[in-house]
Amino acid sequence: MRMRTLTRTLAAAAAIAAAGWPAAAPAEIGIGADVVSRYVWRGTDFGNAVSVQPGIAFSREAVEIGAWSSWAISGGGANENDLYVTYSVGQVSVTVTDYYFPVSAPGDFFNFSDEDGIHVLEASAGVDLGMASVMAAFNFLGDADDSFWVEASIPLAALSGDTEVGLTVGAGNGVYTNDGAAEGDPGLVSISLDVSDGDYFASYILNPDAEISFLVFGRSF
Repeated sequence: MRMRTLTRTLAAAAAIAAAGWPAAAPAEIGIGADVVSRYVWRGTDFGNAVSVQPGIAFSREAVEIGAWSSWAISGGGANENDLYVTYSVGQVSVTVTDYYFPVSAPGDFFNFSDEDGIHVLEASAGVDLGMASVMAAFNFLGDADDSFWVEASIPLAALSGDTEVGLTVGAGNGVYTNDGAAEGDPGLVSISLDVSDGDYFASYILNPDAEISFLVFGRSF
């Protein structure tokens, strides 16, 4: 489960002036961090450890460039340090993400080989349909299976009250499926009930393919 949108936005007047951009097209810098009870993403547990997940993003008009990380506070969890760029037009967005795992190969940032998997590059596209949002993605480098992922999210306004409630269902193949699954065979790997109230959020996540569930709690700063 990749956590929340960056929570603090600052007007970047100095950056605009330095770049020579017109004031009519202001830029923004967002910073924020989440603390989560454990890092679960797309139905996969990345370690039994509390994690801190900072992020920073620079956006101007339709383009956003950012970095997102997850760092376990004990030895039980995975560490990750990603870069991404997103281009949005209306309700449609396209993103390229570099998932980088520094602990697996410290000092080897510029190694982008398919075999080593230090970097995994993903292309994704999403559309907000109002009553639901849909996203599809595939790994085009660093993943021998060229794994794909599809998910749909539906807000459950009738259950919300003073909180936000949503349901997200995701399926994939390759790296997302259980080790016993047939090669290339897709599976339903994440059914997530997501609840947020102010800076606090929680998700109950079921992975039918691996036959395991998680309850994740977190706070945004």
